Amino acid sequence: MCGIVGLFLKDKSLEPRLGSMLSEMLISLSDRGPDSAGIAIYGAPSGNEAKITIQSAKPEHDFRNLDAELARAIGTPVNIAVKSTHAVVRTTPDKIDEVREAIQALRPDIRIMGAGDVVEIYKEVGLPEAVVDRFDVRSMTGTHGIGHTRMATESAVTTMGAHPFSTGADQCLVHNGSLSNHNNVRRELIREGMKFETENDTEVAAAYLSSQMAHGKNLGEALEGTLSDLDGFFTFVVGTKNGFGVVRDPIACKPAVMAETDQYVAFGSEYRALTKLPGIDNARVWEPEPATVYFWEH
Repeated sequence: MCGIVGLFLKDKSLEPRLGSMLSEMLISLSDRGPDSAGIAIYGAPSGNEAKITIQSAKPEHDFRNLDAELARAIGTPVNIAVKSTHAVVRTTPDKIDEVREAIQALRPDIRIMGAGDVVEIYKEVGLPEAVVDRFDVRSMTGTHGIGHTRMATESAVTTMGAHPFSTGADQCLVHNGSLSNHNNVRRELIREGMKFETENDTEVAAAYLSSQMAHGKNLGEALEGTLSDLDGFFTFVVGTKNGFGVVRDPIACKPAVMAETDQYVAFGSEYRALTKLPGIDNARVWEPEPATVYFWEH
């Protein structure tokens, strides 16, 4: 019984409030997942910057002098902004792969939460409000975002087991449910060259979508593939650089509700997650259909 939220903004005037609105949506579902929580925020692209969100269990040790060491390793300056156990490393897009490799060589214990031109991912053990406060999510701006509060059922309560899971540039996924064929799918994806950080079934779903999009499918087409290739009960909410998507399995036993206005599209595991959104009283509100893909792109 996890809680999922998502918010895709159509109205640019709401972008300064994205972090605040998404935070309140997630906090409202705290009782659906007391183990861990996470949020992905998609900011506005700068055109000449790429970002890597990293996490450390020993941030004071691992983040100390990391910017200078990375600059020496790749031959160009990098910027690091530390937020508690996480940090955002900023570099130029052409250097992002070099920076990832250098981080792993210089600080093997650091975990990469996500990378891309616009996404930042923050997740930790604890209730949503504690995670929101720790990373000052309410102050963040952006175009869209997704969040998750977890009740672990099949794997340990750890930071790496928290959602969102990111397995491709500017891609991430949150999940309520359980996949029954994730081990077989994981083996197939490993043969394709995909790498995994955990045994979590949700990471497999994220990697499946990344693989499908790497083969030329758009988000909607990739989500369609989950209905035939992934077995189990699932509701997925997915973010990409420009898009936001939702799909439920054919039985659709996990709760879900959506709302759309001229200003936004919103998703929540329960309606209470949507009640404080602007204009919700006049929104089109519906339960997403089973085995039906919904997606929007900027």
